Amino acid sequence: MKIALPCARVLAATVFAAASVCAPLAQAEEVASVNTNFHITGSDRVVVEAYDDPAVQGVTCYVSRARTGGIKGTLGIAEDPTEASIACRQVGPVKIPEPLRQQADVFTERMSFIFKTLHVVRVVDTKRNTLVYLTYSDRVATGSAKNSVTAVPMPAGTTIPVR
Repeated sequence: MKIALPCARVLAATVFAAASVCAPLAQAEEVASVNTNFHITGSDRVVVEAYDDPAVQGVTCYVSRARTGGIKGTLGIAEDPTEASIACRQVGPVKIPEPLRQQADVFTERMSFIFKTLHVVRVVDTKRNTLVYLTYSDRVATGSAKNSVTAVPMPAGTTIPVR
């Protein structure tokens, strides 16, 4: 189950605590998936999802990651593996309507029922006029050092406005 609310994304909810993060609205569009382990109740698979950067028109990030199948996966309570890969590309004319923060969460999505969240962070490299995108996952108690990074250089004549 994906929850997409402007500026309010639930990361964790327990009897004792809840945490949320304010992030721009970004919707995943599943581009493809492949089965990796067959289960009668739903196979484990690797999915490729496209996310359009909500603050930068013309840039799309493709994230590949594992999705757990089986009964827990079908019910939405499985904990997906931490690994993810990202590739962001210019897919049209780049337009940045408002100045960007130097570093900002582009989108987040939960990877388990309560504890784990996938993040994509945009970093502006002003010296090289490039947008750098980093993906990683975290848990309520501990994070993971597993990450992936990609960069989108701006076309000639396009300067990234930074606030």
